[in-house]
Amino acid sequence: MSQPTLSRKRHHVPSPIRRGILVLFAVVATGMGCAAVEKDRRAVGLQAATNSYQSALRWGYYDTAFGYVHPDQRKNRSLPEVFTELRVTGYDVAQPPVIQDDDNASQVVVIDYLYEDTQIIKRLTDRQQWRWDDQIGTWWLHSGIPAFTPGSGGKPGSP
Repeated sequence: MSQPTLSRKRHHVPSPIRRGILVLFAVVATGMGCAAVEKDRRAVGLQAATNSYQSALRWGYYDTAFGYVHPDQRKNRSLPEVFTELRVTGYDVAQPPVIQDDDNASQVVVIDYLYEDTQIIKRLTDRQQWRWDDQIGTWWLHSGIPAFTPGSGGKPGSP
């Protein structure tokens, strides 16, 4: 019968320089991973904000849509009267949301709408500018609500 051979395990202790390089690599990899997660979180948040804003406009929840406008732009202002008889009949995304840098994004949509009293369909192109608020962790619409052309029928400011 043969005797089992004992294998000698060699324990390698990394030098301080190698250890430093490994630690640096781990820190950089973790930082890159965190940055990617944050970027993904912002992209998902932008998609959620633009989708919710679209739904609010499309289904006539104009106060909710107005709530996506940055608070500084809404301060001491209410929803314009032009929304009283407005009905959005179509909302098509011409350019999906694109994040230009970490804090700014844009989207282009085409909105079809009419006023209940005239029933004439109108169309506008809305170039939305969204900005990330790092303090609250949300996207705000900085371009404001679309500039709907007022209908006729005795509304203030109508032709």
